[in-house]
Amino acid sequence: MVAPNATVRDDTLTANPVLNFALEKSSLQYVGSDLQRPECILAEPNGTLWSADARGGVVKITPDGKQEIITQKRSGHFQGVSSEATRYLEGTLPNGLAFARNGDILISNFGTDCLELMTRDGATKVLADSIDGEPIGKVNFVLRDSQDRIWITVSTRIKNWMHALRRDLPDGYIARYIDGKFRIVADGFHFTNEIRMDAREEFLYVVETTGGCVSRLRVGQDGSLSSREVFGPSSLGKGAWPDGIAFDSLGNLWGTMVYSDKLFVLTPQGDFRLLLDEGDPKNVEDLEKAFFENKVDERVLFATGQGIAPWMASVTFGGPDLQTIYIGSLKGKRIPYFRVPAPGLPMVHWNDDR
Repeated sequence: MVAPNATVRDDTLTANPVLNFALEKSSLQYVGSDLQRPECILAEPNGTLWSADARGGVVKITPDGKQEIITQKRSGHFQGVSSEATRYLEGTLPNGLAFARNGDILISNFGTDCLELMTRDGATKVLADSIDGEPIGKVNFVLRDSQDRIWITVSTRIKNWMHALRRDLPDGYIARYIDGKFRIVADGFHFTNEIRMDAREEFLYVVETTGGCVSRLRVGQDGSLSSREVFGPSSLGKGAWPDGIAFDSLGNLWGTMVYSDKLFVLTPQGDFRLLLDEGDPKNVEDLEKAFFENKVDERVLFATGQGIAPWMASVTFGGPDLQTIYIGSLKGKRIPYFRVPAPGLPMVHWNDDR
């Protein structure tokens, strides 16, 4: 394993509060109701949350608990279909979110295979749906950095992403928005999922869902990516399908595993700690066996997903002190949250002057 660059205080290397942290399920609280596929969550300093929603946009949740669905054209596809596979394969599926500098919302749409830009009143336009004249693929996540550069991940070029749940298909890539179009800056990933930068933006950390690990690349001054390596264990263990990640201010990388419903953390030294395991042992075992045989089908896949955030997909730091973690999911209808011992690394929008 490798450790990240030394962007944390020296005293945290020997006194890391996450090492003594235990998540008690009794301490969990929940926000939101009747959400549809709240995969990614954005938190603002004023306490407002924005959750991706399969009705075609986002749900705004204010600190007093009030909800507002914001879409350009509301869709009932996700709730109305009778097939689980159709629900997660077709229609609009807002996935990863990021705020543009002016407060508009960047939406990576995993259903329509494009990156969208939506204002806070629902006006939407497509920023990109192709690269070099070819379909862009399954756009999973979007990240904006402090230099206002926009990065996206594409998990696979296969339209039916379930067929990409195999160990021998490294067709995922990372692209950056340059001069009005997306250009591939790194490829060869096993189902590219969420990406995050460290505090100094020296490294880009990349979740490889079917690779069972987190990788990182050095970020050049010109935005180029190089020196790819695995961060932490080469495999995160049984049921290792990592999905979402987020840094805290001490350099710990918090993350989720989607089909096994696990919450984990990687320390700055790359050591792995499992904090929560909500998966059904038999169903996870069945999926793991099928996965390693490249035989994943709808039956074995959709049998997984249970607990506090079924198909656990993301972690977001929020609250006035950034010491609250919100968990996003693909099958959940509300958002669990809990207090943590160290504040999160502020996302770039926390410093936007709007």
